[in-house]
Amino acid sequence: MIVKVAYITDDIYLEHDTGIAHPESKQRLIAINKAVEPLRHKLTKREPIWVSKEILQRVHSSEHIEHIIEASEYGIPIDSDTICSKDSYKAATKAAGAGIVAIDGIKKGEFERAFCAVRPPGHHATPTQAMGFCLFNNIAVAARYAQSNGYEKVMIVDFDVHHGNGTQDTFYEDDTVFYFSSHQAFAYPGTGMENEKGAGRGEGFTANFLVMPDSGDSELLDIYENDLSVYVDRFKPDIVLVSAGYDLHESDPLAQLNVTTEGIRKIVRLILDSADVPFVFFLEGGYDVDALGRNVKVTLEEMLKK
Repeated sequence: MIVKVAYITDDIYLEHDTGIAHPESKQRLIAINKAVEPLRHKLTKREPIWVSKEILQRVHSSEHIEHIIEASEYGIPIDSDTICSKDSYKAATKAAGAGIVAIDGIKKGEFERAFCAVRPPGHHATPTQAMGFCLFNNIAVAARYAQSNGYEKVMIVDFDVHHGNGTQDTFYEDDTVFYFSSHQAFAYPGTGMENEKGAGRGEGFTANFLVMPDSGDSELLDIYENDLSVYVDRFKPDIVLVSAGYDLHESDPLAQLNVTTEGIRKIVRLILDSADVPFVFFLEGGYDVDALGRNVKVTLEEMLKK
């Protein structure tokens, strides 16, 4: 049985210019769009919207938003890794806007799942700080918007090789959003220890799983086979949002894991099988462009299956 899946992307993402030799380049999205072309007839194409400041402010401070606007206007880098060009604010508002379109389409019954092929990525952006290639936290914005549209309990699953510190920070004291992350130990940004489980009302609503460098399919699949379902069953989410970072792949130049494309397919399948709810995937990392295209393609193939 084929599931209706939206593919949400926009050419404005190609205008976010990070400069020569930066790993988070427009070539990533070009490679993805080429790789998924054989699936286009099965996908529901949607364009993102320009997200409003009001929606961004559900996650980010006004000062943070104004900083991104100013940095884009003058082409000022946030830090050595996190670049702003003249079109970066526009791209970033539409990266966040992809999640809004996904939630609206699911709510209206137009499709059951969505893949947001966006850049810049988002999971390192905290409520007050852009970092790690990320300007706004796309998945956090989508989570808050989903809650305003009746999806009260939101689960975020993050399989990027790097810990989503920004997403964790946003919801660390919140018992309505569960953050579940697997990531490489001792990697950027150095957060996401196993004893970081939330605080206050949010205590017990964050779960971090570290894997050692050189780990591969078996170590990651163990987490998604044996741990994810426990937390999903306990939390009972109304919707699952996924930070899909493909830098856990064996080919990736910025990490040291050895997960195969088939391993990624199985991880995606286990996530989709964990709950009978809508799913929205957001592109995060993945810096070997050829492998990135293949890995997004297998993700979409699984999303199209019941």
